[in-house]
Amino acid sequence: MSRMKKIGLSSLLLLALLIVTVFNFAPAYVEKQFNRVTALESLPISQQALDLHRQLFIGDWHSDSLMWDRDLNRPSDFGHVDFPRLQKGNVALQMFTTVTKSPSGLNYEQNEADASDNVTKLALLQRWPVDTWQSLRARAIYQADKLHEFVEENPDKIRFIDSKSTLTDFVAQRAVEPSLVGALLGTEGSHALDEDLANIKVLYDYGFRMMSLQHFFDNKLGGSLHGTSGDGLSDFGREAVQMMQSLDIIVDVSHSSEQVVRDVLAMSQKPLVMSHTGLLGHCDSPRNISDTLMQQIAEAGGLIAVGYWDGAVCDISPASVAGAIEYGIALLGAEHIALGSDFDGATKVAFDTSELVELTQALLTKGISQEDIRLVMGDNMLRFLQQNLPD
Repeated sequence: MSRMKKIGLSSLLLLALLIVTVFNFAPAYVEKQFNRVTALESLPISQQALDLHRQLFIGDWHSDSLMWDRDLNRPSDFGHVDFPRLQKGNVALQMFTTVTKSPSGLNYEQNEADASDNVTKLALLQRWPVDTWQSLRARAIYQADKLHEFVEENPDKIRFIDSKSTLTDFVAQRAVEPSLVGALLGTEGSHALDEDLANIKVLYDYGFRMMSLQHFFDNKLGGSLHGTSGDGLSDFGREAVQMMQSLDIIVDVSHSSEQVVRDVLAMSQKPLVMSHTGLLGHCDSPRNISDTLMQQIAEAGGLIAVGYWDGAVCDISPASVAGAIEYGIALLGAEHIALGSDFDGATKVAFDTSELVELTQALLTKGISQEDIRLVMGDNMLRFLQQNLPD
């Protein structure tokens, strides 16, 4: 072999090694930059908090963990959620939301609909199937398939919940086996519809039981809270909401413009969920809609799920998250407040899902009653699902 050929072959081998290294190690490196836990000095955990936490039925309306290249059946030392950590945190119900489009910079103020999309880059880096490079519906289905595979691989510890009957069975089984986790599917924005109403039924058939309408961009359904138009529901959006509710798909108005929220409230036949948010009167952030609209959602039987990141609660400490919950209870009533962590949603938090007892302690320290803590931590979510999932 000539010297030039040897040099060429060596260069190809080095390139191949570089490519393998990038695809094997870069996804974890990227996630570590986005999903961080910044441990803060916290109050000691009392025996009262430990005892109460063990008794709680805990539910979380929003985690984006399926977006990342991790085996959720194995414990990880980065990110916020996996099934072993859900079990350690005594979490009974976890809604896994599928992200299909997200802007570079994660700007809460204003994003053009054709702005650079992080999920496309992530799909390439994590070697998602080719159809996901262009189709947002394919991205949602790919993430749903991942969850179904995790459940199939770990049937003794995870149950997939898509109806009132599967929820009833799960609750009965968990009374016997407290480490069981119930998993549900939702979308992060209806970009996943790819502007086709028929995809609502397609996603329903894959097990999706909650759909949010917008994410960081305006779309065919209407305006995003972080878009450019401020528009309300379009005619397409009205048809989509009607179809979702006819299938008993829960409508999530997180990230929707205030006018979209008003329009959905005016036409909705069922209560709404805001799956991850803060409250404006507690944290004056462009991520949070007005308290008046929150009251209208609650008055219509809806739930407001409080998140743990700075855009929602301003200060990520457990005390601040508990403060947002305390504010929400005073404003809306304890029966309308729930948890919506936004774990693994490119967020920095003070605790991961295995450390939720820190929130229980912070709520007790605020003087919130154990009855209200039970409602907020999961009983409200359980009741809402019992009433609103398909038969």
